[in-house]
Amino acid sequence: MSQKHQIKIKSPAEVEACAEAGRLLAGIVKDLICSLKSGMTTADVDALCEGLIAERNVIPAFKGYRGYPSCACVSINQEVVHGIPGPKVIRDGDIVSVDIGIIHNEFFSDTAVTVGVGSLSKELNDLLQVTELALQVGITQARVDNHLSDISNAIQNFVEAKGYSVVRDFVGHGIGRNLHEEPEIPNFGPPHQGPVLEEGMVLAIEPMVNLGSWQTKILDDGWTVETLDGKPSAHFEHTIAVTKEGPRILTSC
Repeated sequence: MSQKHQIKIKSPAEVEACAEAGRLLAGIVKDLICSLKSGMTTADVDALCEGLIAERNVIPAFKGYRGYPSCACVSINQEVVHGIPGPKVIRDGDIVSVDIGIIHNEFFSDTAVTVGVGSLSKELNDLLQVTELALQVGITQARVDNHLSDISNAIQNFVEAKGYSVVRDFVGHGIGRNLHEEPEIPNFGPPHQGPVLEEGMVLAIEPMVNLGSWQTKILDDGWTVETLDGKPSAHFEHTIAVTKEGPRILTSC
């Protein structure tokens, strides 16, 4: 089967269902970020997330997925993604990446954001700004008739021009009736490769950007990913739809 035929093109009604899930998820993340503070544990963050999800009568997408135990992934400083919430305490000057997915009316949505707690160093503040901008740069390439790797190449070029590196072991993905659908969306690679983007594709674009090397390692818990060199990492993600008018961000308030 060709890669094109593996990609699920959504009908207008399905895109709107994804958009409704995205709006609900954006509200959850907004409320969660406003409550983050020094002294909380990552388990506290997950408990808050679970409560916000319950308030909106939606289903946590991550809890139980391939055995993952929590509603949110909460990763601090050198942790890149998939941090399992627990007793770790968030301190002033930390950066905290929160990745959350939900299911609403059988459709999935997925988003991530990295925020600073208290007073951040310029080094960390710059890392967050570059990573968030890299996401926006990638989203601008999610246009009808572009190639999938145009997203990847734009992110890599922007990040590396700023002196940072993009994680290569973990990638974005299609999304819809499943959390992970085709295609995979790397944050690196040459332009004009891979499937041509079509109206109705729904994609989760998620650059993970490291202060040092792009290399990572998975910890003994089987989930938490850290930078190999121990330097900080940031992560931003939006679920977007490809439309005739251009990319539409579904996970924004």
